[in-house]
Parts: sequence; structure tokens; C-alpha cells
Amino acid sequence: MLKGYRFEENKFGIAGLTGCPSETINALRVNECPVQMEAVVMAIHKLAEDEPLQHGKIITFELKINRVYLDKSIIMDNNPNRVDPDRWKPLIMSFQEFYTLGGKAHESTLSEIPENLYNTHDRKSAQEEAARTSQCKGKPGNRCSAYPRFLGN
Repeated sequence: MLKGYRFEENKFGIAGLTGCPSETINALRVNECPVQMEAVVMAIHKLAEDEPLQHGKIITFELKINRVYLDKSIIMDNNPNRVDPDRWKPLIMSFQEFYTLGGKAHESTLSEIPENLYNTHDRKSAQEEAARTSQCKGKPGNRCSAYPRFLGN
């Protein structure tokens, strides 16, 4: 298990979900999910390539959405091409915790992972730079005073 993740062959079964075939890609969709998207990878963007310790470890994917499926229960009345935001509350991960638009949904096992496992080699220099260049020094209560703390102070 790496950083709280494990390989699971039967992802649908272990989650109690049902797979259904996609129409434009070779992957199953989650039948119980009210919004489903079929996408293909158009480009892979490598980040932090100038950092030897991060080289090849951080990547983002640019996707092309081929098809979108929306459950009828979340469609806006009299407008079949729009999602009604009062009917759909997506699950969002924020700082390793799960939330809906209405608040915290449930505990996340990822939040149990020690924060230092996510630290990068340049964390200390970033903390020092933030402390050195902060415009908030000596200004108690200033909103930006949390920035150096965010970096671990």
C-alpha cells in the first residue's frame, strides 16, 4: 500500500457499485453515479521537471470529453441540457477529506495518512521563502498571515 492506496482488481464489487458499458471508450461507467463522462487522454503534462527529486513524479492529464450521461433526477425542469444544482450535490475532495456542497460527507481514509508523506524535498526552502517574503509580518489578524502556516509553520 502506497500513501493509503492499494490495487483492487474488483473495484466495482468492493465498492458495492455496478459497472455499465461505455459507448466511446473501453472502460466501464459507474451505473449509480448521476453524472458520468467518457473521456480520452489528449495530452500528458509533466510538472516540476526542473526539480531533480520531483522529475517524473507529478503529472496532469488533459482530457477530451466524448460523451456525458446525466441521470434524469438531476436535470433542470424545462431544460434538458442543464443540471439542477439544487438536485445534485457532487462529492468533492478537499485537503484529503470528502465534502458535498452541503458540508462534510464522511471520513476519508486518506486523511489518516501522515501529512509529512506528502511533503516534497523543497518544502523547507518554500517555508523559508514564504517567511522571508511575507507581506504580513507583524500584522496580527491579517488574512494572509496563515500562508506560512499553510506551508508547515
